[in-house]
Amino acid sequence: MTLTSPSAANAPELPGPSGASGALRRRPGLRGLKVLGQGPMFTAAVAVLVLLVLVAVLAPLLAPYDPEAVDLSASLTGTSADHLLGTDQSGRDILSRLLHGARTGLLGPLLVVGVSTLLGTFVGVVAAWGGGWADTLLSRSMDMVFAIPGLLLAILLVSVVGSGMTAPVVAMAVAYTPYVGRLVRGIARQEKARPYIESYRVQGWSGWSVCLRHLLPNIAPTVFAQSAMNFGYVLMDLAALSFLGFGVQPPTADWGAMINEGQAAIQQGAMLPALAPSACIVLAVVAFGIVGEGLADRIARREER
Repeated sequence: MTLTSPSAANAPELPGPSGASGALRRRPGLRGLKVLGQGPMFTAAVAVLVLLVLVAVLAPLLAPYDPEAVDLSASLTGTSADHLLGTDQSGRDILSRLLHGARTGLLGPLLVVGVSTLLGTFVGVVAAWGGGWADTLLSRSMDMVFAIPGLLLAILLVSVVGSGMTAPVVAMAVAYTPYVGRLVRGIARQEKARPYIESYRVQGWSGWSVCLRHLLPNIAPTVFAQSAMNFGYVLMDLAALSFLGFGVQPPTADWGAMINEGQAAIQQGAMLPALAPSACIVLAVVAFGIVGEGLADRIARREER
């Protein structure tokens, strides 16, 4: 069982389990950290994601200041009891902007992953289950979308529609759909060849009924693992678009836009306006990656047994 990385069309596949599950249990230390549900690394990643979600939901209650409130007299103040992470060039509280930035930082990827997963699963299942001309047509269509870089597609759409969250989300959802579609097509074809599928059809079940009630639930864990990894990649892509000025626009709090705004402060010796949102993005992407790979390891071990 392999999961594809959507960072590039020719990205290498994730390696499968490094050995038998018994061998992994007998080896403590760093390798033990990679065992899903048993090592502290996976647990810590899940805890980080839960914390990020809580912060995004409770941001209005947790933020000590209005994230868009400007106070030029407090420009680039360092850490203090009043401003735990200091302020940016406009005197806005960095901590408050980080907390509110988690909302846009997670909402955009959630929409992209949700839409691309639904579309990709539909396309992949139809291609694998229908076969023939349907498989050929849908596969070639996914190849065509692969040829267009997601960031370029987003920039083109922004130039037509205008900057904001809508255009990047739509563009990235289209760009990520083939990654899910290819994965689903591959595992659905393998699942379709299993004996239990034929046994249901012999009992008189219709093909699409077997597909919806049995094939889809069996491939859902793998799709969920891929979606967890996609979430981190999408978060990074949308932050990059905001950094370039094509995504969420100031003064709305957004991690990518905050990095862009904080560049000038670095020249004045203030690192936190750019460093704090950068650390949040890295932490979120790494956490989603660990969770996605952990889920993939569990699925692979279950299939080995």
